[in-house]
Amino acid sequence: MSRLFGTDGVRGLANDLLTANMTLDLAQAAALVLGHGHAPEGRRPTAVVARDGRASGEFLSAAVSAGLAGSGVDVHDAGVLPTPALAYLVADLDADFGVMISASHNPAPDNGIKFLAHGGRKLPDRVEDEIQAVFEAGDFRRPTGAGVGRIHLLTDAEDRYVLHLVGAIPHRLEGLRVVLDCANGAASGVSPDAFRGAGADVHVIGAEPDGLNINDGCGSTHLEPLRRAVVELGADLGIAHDGDADRCLAVDASGREVDGDQIMAILALAMKDAGRLVDDTLVATVMSNLGLKLALREAGIELRETAVGDRYVLETMTEHGYNLGGEQSGHVIMSDYATTGDGLLTGLMLASRVAQTRAPLAELATVMTRLPQVLLNVRGVDRAAVGSNPGVQAAVAEVEQRLGETGRVLLRPSGTEPVVRVMVEAASEEVARAETEYLASVVERELALTV
Repeated sequence: MSRLFGTDGVRGLANDLLTANMTLDLAQAAALVLGHGHAPEGRRPTAVVARDGRASGEFLSAAVSAGLAGSGVDVHDAGVLPTPALAYLVADLDADFGVMISASHNPAPDNGIKFLAHGGRKLPDRVEDEIQAVFEAGDFRRPTGAGVGRIHLLTDAEDRYVLHLVGAIPHRLEGLRVVLDCANGAASGVSPDAFRGAGADVHVIGAEPDGLNINDGCGSTHLEPLRRAVVELGADLGIAHDGDADRCLAVDASGREVDGDQIMAILALAMKDAGRLVDDTLVATVMSNLGLKLALREAGIELRETAVGDRYVLETMTEHGYNLGGEQSGHVIMSDYATTGDGLLTGLMLASRVAQTRAPLAELATVMTRLPQVLLNVRGVDRAAVGSNPGVQAAVAEVEQRLGETGRVLLRPSGTEPVVRVMVEAASEEVARAETEYLASVVERELALTV
């Protein structure tokens, strides 16, 4: 069997790949590896389970809870909550592990399952592989009688998380008008409560989940409704979440996007000014805009680059003790307060910086200048040969020579789709597009799959 886990758990079409039976078995495998493998002898393991509000999350959550309890794990059912809220609760309750049922920014028919280890951290590949091995072998633990787990509703889950968020911000938000787009997802209830608890005047859109409308024309993947609302209401800024609220993008008072790179730059400077940025270092992936590196260099902040994926950002942060990192897509990890990307915490911290400085978000965002960036996906090619094909490598060297220090090239196989991603940054949109199209044509020619 091929690897079951992708870059963010197991994800697919609900009731196709992710059936109730498959989900139950996967939960039983996780119970053995994460629960009984962590809890001391004589204590029943505990797990926290949450979901993002998709219709399929109801039966998948039931299957997960059944699989865990049937394997002797006590379950705290937190209901509909963001992924970062689950991570916080796993740590706060000292649970052995957590299970999130979500497909993040994917459309409603999809769903996914991701596991969090003790402390609320994402699993390394080797632990996911161990879970898959147990899942494939079907060698589960099934206690009887008093040995089965119990399922409890965690009725104060949202309140615990909101108190944590509001207590983390350095400056309250009184006087700020903020528009929130909750993507009809897991943040629909908790994000407005958190921003109001922090003192903001809050207007909410995309907060009427019906199980089928998550990410549908709203949220961080569709910013136009947020842009309109911010301008029409005369708000100071807008915050957009995705379905499970582990990311955040923003728009300024004029409706212009402030992406993850700009958010990280703003927060990095704020933390450096406060003497709280460990080793004056920010961790980001190779997909971050070159403009971020140039801005940080100007501010005396080092940029450490990782492979694409917030898990790799977190690994580098953990290894070296850094406390700020993230991705251009809006996954921002502030490890003084969270173990994973937290869109609500990020949005609150950004708004807090606006309130503290009394500067418009548009002004704060000028800390970095985004170089034009063009990304093309090439399908039907041999992804594994990207780094070794002589023709492709020669073309990359040719483009890099033309760009010099005014741009950069990135070719990589996608970890989530059957494509090769070709990205070029340059001083102008015209140059970036021309060079990207040239490299994409070379990749298509050199790496074409033979029938």
